Amino acid sequence: MTSVAGGLVPQPPIDALQQRLGYIFKKPELLFEALTHRSAAYQNAGGRRRGQKLKGVGSNERLEFIGDRVLGLLMSEWLLERYPGEQEGALGARLAHLVSRTMLVEVAGAFELTDSLSVAAHEARAGVQATASVLADAMEAVLGAVFLDGGLSPARKIVRKGWSSLLEAQARPPKDPKTALQEWVLARGQALPVYKVVVAEGPSHAPSFVVEVEAGGQSGSGRAGSKRAAESAAAASLLEQLEGKKNG
Repeated sequence: MTSVAGGLVPQPPIDALQQRLGYIFKKPELLFEALTHRSAAYQNAGGRRRGQKLKGVGSNERLEFIGDRVLGLLMSEWLLERYPGEQEGALGARLAHLVSRTMLVEVAGAFELTDSLSVAAHEARAGVQATASVLADAMEAVLGAVFLDGGLSPARKIVRKGWSSLLEAQARPPKDPKTALQEWVLARGQALPVYKVVVAEGPSHAPSFVVEVEAGGQSGSGRAGSKRAAESAAAASLLEQLEGKKNG
């Protein structure tokens, strides 16, 4: 769904998407927000105010923030149920793979999110609504919207519907992202990855870490409730970039 240049970006039709999701919103405005790209929110707000951009106000970025946490929680719960004999290392590798951008894009495609996104006309002409980052962010935002509208139960149903085939395809745990990243750089004669904690916050019972990693001339970051898990998430993010660059 795109705008006429200079006009408001119309709200997309959501009935078909709700049917695909298997959930009808009590507050449909949450779903509209989840489908609103930053460019559409900026245009709908009248562009610049006082010479400043609105920095995502009215877009799906806040819902993406909570949707990321909802997905991580529900996927962790599912993995504990599905693999009762596996320990943290194997479960963590499975989790990092299943919540990666690649998997989010695949699920977004299955739910046909591309046709439901609100994007400004100039961005739509550039094809932004079909890019991996926009689709992955929108999928997380939709999960966040479902959680805020109906709680964990409907969000759980959507996660298990969307990710079922992906989870079942994992006969064995994927290689730990840190190990895989190290093997990637060593195979190319490059220096070992360098990890750095850039944020450590939260109370002792619920800490939050953000870790950045550099290797292969690029960097990636990850957030998690432990330093080890954040390093793993950062490695997975960077490896995805490096492999995408190789295949691009």
